[in-house]
Amino acid sequence: MNGRNDEVQWDIGPTTVHGTLVRPEGPGPFPAVIMVAGSGPTDRDWNSPLLPGPNGSARLIAEALAQAGFASLRYDKRASGPHARENLQHMLGSFSMQAHQDEVQGGVALLSNHPNIDRDHIFGLGNSEGTLHLLHYQLDNPPIPLAGLILTGLPGRSVGAVARSQLAAQAAMVPNGDALLTLYDEAIARYVAGQPANPDPALPADVKTFIQALEVPMNLPFARELWVADGASLLSHVNVPSLVIIGKKDIQVDWEEDGEPLAEASQGLHDVTLAFPENANHILKYEPQERQELSAPSVMPRYNAEDTHLDPETMETLIHWLSAHTS
Repeated sequence: MNGRNDEVQWDIGPTTVHGTLVRPEGPGPFPAVIMVAGSGPTDRDWNSPLLPGPNGSARLIAEALAQAGFASLRYDKRASGPHARENLQHMLGSFSMQAHQDEVQGGVALLSNHPNIDRDHIFGLGNSEGTLHLLHYQLDNPPIPLAGLILTGLPGRSVGAVARSQLAAQAAMVPNGDALLTLYDEAIARYVAGQPANPDPALPADVKTFIQALEVPMNLPFARELWVADGASLLSHVNVPSLVIIGKKDIQVDWEEDGEPLAEASQGLHDVTLAFPENANHILKYEPQERQELSAPSVMPRYNAEDTHLDPETMETLIHWLSAHTS
């Protein structure tokens, strides 16, 4: 274990956010990174009950950062981790983009008030959905702005467009796929319009389940807000140095389809760097297989396997960027 680990928490109304603060050895003050996890019940370490394995990337990143001289704070979203049940009873019907911003704001405040943290050099590091929460936080005139953003797996299209492209790839491999995709589009159009999606019975069971999950009352209004969130549009308004990382082995966000609109959005911005590591997957792990051999069923169940490790090129890029922006 690299660095000193402290359990921390902060309150948001009747709920509590729980996290881990990792600091290098010594008195500091240290530049720091707040880490924001991706979608679903992903916890502070970027482990998930939906995926096997305990080897989450966030814990590994925190250890690498400490070794390089950076503190980090990673936390369980209030609806994830071991304290989810006690928080959920207070959050029904109030899930929203703002609720996630509130979590980020509390974490940044905790870092800013810590005597061993350099409050002028607090950065955000988000993964996938977490990048959107960091962008919303930074662009919403926060009380403590971040010194810079590290956006890993940032979708360059709306979340809905990314989801559709993944389903379209699957539809292309089944009979009558075009007709099924049309039925999906019709259900999603109703959903976005605020109407019941009513997915057609002809749709595959897993697709119907996916659409129905978007409408679970507990997930609203957040699910509709997230569906139309557009990473490229948000990036175009960024006002701090930013590093965007999409691995070429990422099967959830595509380095070309998402990278192109992100590159266009960054034109004219002062300090935005785009990096596309050759062998990094969606959660910044090293992926040895060729890109054309990868698929969600074969790759995602191994995301957090014990024998996986962070992609060296990605970590070198990330730490070099941080060092350049704290010197």
